[in-house]
Amino acid sequence: MKRVAALILLACFAAKSQAFEPFVISGIRVEGLRRISPGTLLSYLTLDKGGTLTNEQAKVAIKSLFATGFFSNIALQRQGDLLIVKVVERPTISKIDIRGNKDIKTPELVKGLKQIGLATGDTFDRLALDRVQQELLRQYYNRGKYNVSIAPHVTHLDRNRVAIDIEIHEGKAARIREITLVGDHTFSPKQIRNNWESNTSNWLSWYKHDDQYSREKLSGDLDRLQNFYLNRGYANFQLNSVQVSISPNKENMYITANMIEGHLYQVSSIKLLGKLIFPEKSLMRLVQLKPGESFSRASAEYTSKAITAMLSDVGYAFAKVTPIPHLDKVKHTVEVTFFMQPGPRVYVRRIIFKGNTTTEDIVLRREMREFEGGWYSQAAIDRSKVRLERLGFFKKVDIKTDRVPGSPDEVDLVVSVKEQPSGALQFGLGYSQVSGIIGSISVSERNFLGTGKQVSAQIQQSTYLKQYVFSYLDPYFTPNGISLGYNLRYTALNQGQANIAAFLFNTKAFSTYLGIPISETDTINVGMGLSSNTVNTYPGLTPQSLIDYQKQIGHHTIHAWTGTLSYAHDTRNRYFTPSRGGLQYFSAEIALPGSTVEYYKLNLSSSNYFPMPKGFVLGLVGNLGYGSTYGRDSKFAFPFWQNFYGGGVTDVRGYRANTLGPKESVHSYLQAQPIGGAFKVLARVEAFLPFFKNSNTTRISVFYDTGNVFASTRQFSWRQMATSVGIGLQWRAPIGPIDISYAQPLHYSAAEAPYLERLQFTFGTTF
Repeated sequence: MKRVAALILLACFAAKSQAFEPFVISGIRVEGLRRISPGTLLSYLTLDKGGTLTNEQAKVAIKSLFATGFFSNIALQRQGDLLIVKVVERPTISKIDIRGNKDIKTPELVKGLKQIGLATGDTFDRLALDRVQQELLRQYYNRGKYNVSIAPHVTHLDRNRVAIDIEIHEGKAARIREITLVGDHTFSPKQIRNNWESNTSNWLSWYKHDDQYSREKLSGDLDRLQNFYLNRGYANFQLNSVQVSISPNKENMYITANMIEGHLYQVSSIKLLGKLIFPEKSLMRLVQLKPGESFSRASAEYTSKAITAMLSDVGYAFAKVTPIPHLDKVKHTVEVTFFMQPGPRVYVRRIIFKGNTTTEDIVLRREMREFEGGWYSQAAIDRSKVRLERLGFFKKVDIKTDRVPGSPDEVDLVVSVKEQPSGALQFGLGYSQVSGIIGSISVSERNFLGTGKQVSAQIQQSTYLKQYVFSYLDPYFTPNGISLGYNLRYTALNQGQANIAAFLFNTKAFSTYLGIPISETDTINVGMGLSSNTVNTYPGLTPQSLIDYQKQIGHHTIHAWTGTLSYAHDTRNRYFTPSRGGLQYFSAEIALPGSTVEYYKLNLSSSNYFPMPKGFVLGLVGNLGYGSTYGRDSKFAFPFWQNFYGGGVTDVRGYRANTLGPKESVHSYLQAQPIGGAFKVLARVEAFLPFFKNSNTTRISVFYDTGNVFASTRQFSWRQMATSVGIGLQWRAPIGPIDISYAQPLHYSAAEAPYLERLQFTFGTTF
């Protein structure tokens, strides 16, 4: 339409140009300009002062000015030897308003409009508006909304401006009422369509929207249909045709797929051809297809990828392994040949880091398991990516392989990262019957000044509590990854802290530790500490068992030399939201001989994550804690100030923090006081839902928690395990880490009933 209009206009101007007798242009005057400068127009005009104007040159000049898109009308006139160029400028788009769009978000829509020449400040072209209407219709049709109506309105404003209002009535998406498979004789429709995205209306359609027709979804489902048969031996399967029809009211869709299953093919033999880098016996171990079994394209592709990965791990970065099936249509067998093209063996010339505006290059480089000057290894690159993601400094990590121009045996690795806040500034304000108003502030930075070092400081103060904590960790104290950390702590606790029994406990403590990596996934930590503690109990306020214990040991000031040993096995793929792998952790703390009370404390925890079908992730968590005395103090119970506690948003959810386990009544308090215990058990089953697939910041889960604290292992009973079920949200939000859960306690004792707390959360802010 635009081309036709232009030709008509040019014909008109050509007719007018015939009135020109050739003349020498003595000057050029431009009339009608408002927004565009005369210099801009003259730069596009193909005529100059002193030149001779002919009819042909007039046509070219008009065409050139129209091509700019700035003008809606152009006329050339002669006044003596003066050339007058009269123009009418196209109006400028003052604003664009979009109303009624829900399925396509406004920012996405505005971006699409800009790409086809319709944006605020641009020159208005009605043809572009027509293209917008057609493009929007196409997008809505792809979403199954055939009742959509799009009405653009143009309002002319002063100063040659227009306002565009696009009114959208999306209507309802067409629902799939019937899916018919013609030619399926071996498998049931339920088996074939098990993992389809398109479906007829069902009880989950309100959430999955799988009954809404979409061309993209149907195209993917037809690929799944073909793969279904090819992966089950039907090597000559054919999808003949697909018909999609819509009801007259444009609300119901009917899909029919016509196919020929073909014959079931079995593998007759496997061949390896091309340049074999590894012995044939080693390569055959990777082949998933076996003679006599049904042919599977998925197994052939898996084999191809496995061999390719094996080659890429020894430097063949661009290896190709192509599976070629040869069908015997008489015997219904297939001979599969894997043709190998390893290409040149390459090594890494340079590793380039991008996007780390805060983090120093050395912090990223020391996590790399691929090195400059070494042979290319895909396994080392994959491991490097995991290590970078586990730092917790980056939202996204991408590693790209770039060929070096002119060097077929060299590549550069480009490591692109997107940084995220690694520090946290947290404020807390609360109230408890024991502690009164509690205020706290903590500052932590896991990537101090971009060096990868961890620094944190915490101040907490209330009517009864003062606590100051400072910690420092250098994860690469030595170049080979030995870490060094320090902790300095002062605590003055009087008559309880957040649901803990009332007693005074003042602590001055210092500790230091070394982390020694023994493999890619295993680390040992050893440490030493010194502490001086003052423990005071108060008759009438403190539970009597705690008062009796202090009388037994006969000391108010407790000195302790402590040694710590821990082991961690970490295979998680991400730091904040792991979807596979796990963390196994064991720690032991012992108050060494010579301490006021000789005791030891053991902790064993295990967190494991398993990817499940359709984006679900299964999490299994377990924790055991045990403490006891030894040596000359073995006659005493475990010291109560070292007891384990349970409950809270990061423990057994649905129960107030620290309230699970043994309690003791005191006449001065309405409720019994939790006193903790020497043995703790915790178990959790959690299913992370696929609402935020592959997100490094957010996930939602449903969970089952169970656990409790016991005075000793002899008091342990499965019947006393507190349990709960619920839903949780973990979000590394811009304002800081947020952890919210709503839990329904299922099984609990009468002593725990007053401490139920279904809605729990923690939050802070990051920087």
